[in-house]
Amino acid sequence: MARYRGTNTSATYTTGDDSRRGPRSKWRKGVAGTALAAAAMAALTASQAPGAQLGDPGGEEGKDRGERSRPDLTPGDDSYHTELPPLESPAPPKSHDNPDVVGSQSGIPATVLAAYKKAERALASTDRGCGLRWELLAAIGKVESGQARGGAVDKEGTTLRPILGPVLNGSGFARIEDTDGGRFDGDARFDRAVGPMQFIPSTWSRWGADGNGDGTSDPDNIYDAALAAGQYLCAGGKDLGSKSGLDRAVLSYNHSRAYLRTVLAWYEFYREGTHAIPDGNGPLPTTPGAGAESDGPGKGKDEGGGKDKPGKDKPGKDKPGKGDGDGDDGGGGNDDGPSPTPSTPAALERVGDGELSAGTGQDFTERPRVKVLDEAGKPVEGVDVEFEITGDATGSDFEGDGTVATRADGTATAPALNAGDTAGRFTVTATVAGGEIGSTSFTATVEPRATALTFAAGSLTTAKGTPFAEQGEIRATYKGKAVANVPLSATLLSEKGKPLESGPRFNLLGAPDRAVTGTTADGLLGLTEKGVLRLPVIHTDDTTGKFILRITTPGGPSLDVKLTVTD
Repeated sequence: MARYRGTNTSATYTTGDDSRRGPRSKWRKGVAGTALAAAAMAALTASQAPGAQLGDPGGEEGKDRGERSRPDLTPGDDSYHTELPPLESPAPPKSHDNPDVVGSQSGIPATVLAAYKKAERALASTDRGCGLRWELLAAIGKVESGQARGGAVDKEGTTLRPILGPVLNGSGFARIEDTDGGRFDGDARFDRAVGPMQFIPSTWSRWGADGNGDGTSDPDNIYDAALAAGQYLCAGGKDLGSKSGLDRAVLSYNHSRAYLRTVLAWYEFYREGTHAIPDGNGPLPTTPGAGAESDGPGKGKDEGGGKDKPGKDKPGKDKPGKGDGDGDDGGGGNDDGPSPTPSTPAALERVGDGELSAGTGQDFTERPRVKVLDEAGKPVEGVDVEFEITGDATGSDFEGDGTVATRADGTATAPALNAGDTAGRFTVTATVAGGEIGSTSFTATVEPRATALTFAAGSLTTAKGTPFAEQGEIRATYKGKAVANVPLSATLLSEKGKPLESGPRFNLLGAPDRAVTGTTADGLLGLTEKGVLRLPVIHTDDTTGKFILRITTPGGPSLDVKLTVTD
């Protein structure tokens, strides 16, 4: 790994959140396993970046460059740096003049570090916040561009020279013809990923942000790029505070398991502690890619783009980008030639049972997936499959274009599918573009989901041996509106949330029943109020004290109601 270069005259050490880890140790337990697992991958891939496709937040399968043949699916190309962080816990440099290896790798250029932290604060202060930590942006910035080429930015945060990914002309990488007229990448023929967070121009046109408040959105500016990346990672209602949500967010940036392992290794490394170093003095990646050591100032080679984009990056032949998709086997081969001409599709098969479900406003965890075969029953690569939503108006929609190219194994997985705000059922139909081989379909159900629960009485009090006077009513709302048919559970617990052996119960006679389930009413015919579930009467025995009525709903919030039984 490259060492920290230059003198750190104002290094400030920031300790990460160790609340889940206990005392520090010399060896980082959290990332060691991840790093060792990824080390095997790195040894196999050497300097080549895996060619897995960028996916969408909810998917599990990797994608090869075939699915990247269409623009605006994910931020960048499939190129990234595969080197891993040191196994030892990061610590402040022992000397400003001669920092050790760990100190150098935990150092982040001051302006770049400030941009990551500002993006975290900006998202946390809005309803778009999803538990994003700035260390995740730092981890992605590390593997995408080496922290903006070691912090080579001006005082406004704009890179001193363009940071460009490989030309997406179909030779070794996806083929994406120009979508921005060369405005961002200086190439009027093909697109290239741009800037410290490596956004493809078509994706930037959708997710671009103004992170430094200058009135413009520039993918070459670290403040703008960091905020845009944060918004992209949070899209679709993901919760980055959970492991599954964090994994989905990283995979949405580049749908490769190897990429996921590498990013999470740096994420855990940075969470153990970082320090600011002067701009332009950060360690450069030693593996090929945007912002690498071989891509330093004066080492780039112009490829015929606009004159205002000098010294653009040129990918080498060790960047094939043609893998099996998930990265688990270390990426792909060394074929730098164009994609083979696909054979003629003869059959379209559905993969899976065809039943999908999600709560209102959430991503479907399973996505429609099909396989295209030729007359010999062999998979057909590189043909477009169109996924289309038909049926009830639930408001559900795909992220981006609903057309996806098949992988080498003939499969195509639909983009991330977000459930709308209205419960109901609809159909997703898949067809081969321009073909006459029929179609296949999937049934999708949007289940009612609440975003808030309220208890009409607020809290309840009664004397021992006497039932609570009020029959509790639970109201479920979704974005402020009453929602019917939401499944609810109500459980009686001790004040500390433990199961009860005596005290309040729902039934008067027989074995004590301290948990009931039901669904909120639909309000039809005016017999019941929409969105309300009325609980059975809560009875008491001779036990006095304070108790909890805990109300929960799958995939939604919970509510604790205080109960008091007096003498």
